Amino acid sequence: MKNVINFLHQLHQNNNTQWFHAHRDEYEAARDRFNQFALRLLSELSSMDKSLEGLELKDCTYRINRDIRFSADKSPYKTHFCLFAAPGGKKSGKAGYYFHLSVGGDGYPDANMIAVGNYCYDKRVVEIVREDLEDEGDKFDALVAKGAEDGLTLDYENALKKVPKPFADSPYKDYARLKAYCLQRYLDPSEVEDADALLAYLIDVFKHNKPFLDYINKVIDYTMEEDE
Repeated sequence: MKNVINFLHQLHQNNNTQWFHAHRDEYEAARDRFNQFALRLLSELSSMDKSLEGLELKDCTYRINRDIRFSADKSPYKTHFCLFAAPGGKKSGKAGYYFHLSVGGDGYPDANMIAVGNYCYDKRVVEIVREDLEDEGDKFDALVAKGAEDGLTLDYENALKKVPKPFADSPYKDYARLKAYCLQRYLDPSEVEDADALLAYLIDVFKHNKPFLDYINKVIDYTMEEDE
C-alpha cells in the first residue's frame, strides 16, 4: 500500500487540476492498486456477511473528484481512497463497513480509519434507537462495549449538545445525544502499509462488530417497511 499512500501525499501537496492531469498515470496506478485491495476486502466481507452478496466494486467506492459546489474548500480532488460496503450498496441508506486510506493526519478526512455504521440516518431511525435505549439500553451498551474491545468508539462530533429530557438521569444519556450511529477508529500509518496484515485486521474487526451493524440495519429496515 506504500505506493498508494505516497501518491496521496503528493496529491495532498499539489491538489490542483494541472498537477493531477500531469500525473494521471500515477493516479491510475494508485487507484488500481487500491481497487485490487478493495476487491479482496469486499470478497471477504461478502463471505462473512451474506447481505453484501452481489455487490460490485462500483457499488462501494467513490470518484476522486470532490463536490465543491457548496464547500469553502475548492480543492478539486479527495486525498483518500475508501470502500463503504453496505447492503444494497453505498446509496442504499443502510449502515455498512467502511475503510478509508489517506495521508495519515489526525482526523477525518486525512486520517486512515475503519468504521462500522453510517453518518446519515432518517429521523425515524434515531427515534427508534432512542426508544430502545429507554427500554433496553443495556443491549446497545453491550454492542458499544464490544466495539471498544477493538478500540472503536462512537462519533460524537455532531451529537446534540443537550441531553434529551427523557434521558436526563439515564446511564445511557450520552447515547441519546447521538444523531448518527457509527463506531470508528483512526489507524496509525504503520497499520496500513502491509496489505495482507491490514486485510486480516479489517476482517477481524468487522466480523467482531457485525452485531452492531445488524442492529442498526434492523432498525433501518423497519423504518423502510413503514414507508412502503
